[in-house]
Amino acid sequence: MTHDLRRYARQTNFRLIVGALLLLFIVGDGLIYLIYGPGAALMGLLCLLAGLLPVALTLLIMLLLDWVAKRVSEE
Repeated sequence: MTHDLRRYARQTNFRLIVGALLLLFIVGDGLIYLIYGPGAALMGLLCLLAGLLPVALTLLIMLLLDWVAKRVSEE
């Protein structure tokens, strides 16, 4: 039986990122809802999404560059 440590590292990093985002959105926005009400929770959700937009765009650009680099190296 072989162990693919790179696959394991990718899987672990993905799970950590998803867990952190769930914690941020559920616990963070849930506390805003409990303390300040539904209007503030909606604004908090919008602010969280707006804050993640640059991160998502950067990630998409990096994935696109990786894809292009792999295509060029094949030729």
